Amino acid sequence: MPTRPPVHRPQGARTEAQRKADYDQRRGTARKRGYDSRWDKARKAYLAKHPLCVKHEAKGETVAAIIVDHIIPHRGDKALFWDSDNWQPLCKPCHDAKTATEDSAFANRAPRS
Repeated sequence: MPTRPPVHRPQGARTEAQRKADYDQRRGTARKRGYDSRWDKARKAYLAKHPLCVKHEAKGETVAAIIVDHIIPHRGDKALFWDSDNWQPLCKPCHDAKTATEDSAFANRAPRS
């Protein structure tokens, strides 16, 4: 059975896992980023008023929302974080898809030339 060839990295280069661990440590916990008990209350009240996923609702489907998404990522901006006009109710699959395609570092990476 064939084996994978060795991965060669320049000396001192960090692996993807090491870079991710460093980023997660700098980023802080969800609580440190503002998702505290005050957010839990606001989220619960918002979902009570807006119980359906807006992405599915636009397609005429009825799917319960469980996540309050920031339409424009707040990136630590408290005013944008608490601006309810910047919130939308999403189901988890729609939120995960939005995050992966619009909000992630991978999606926002500059194209290679």
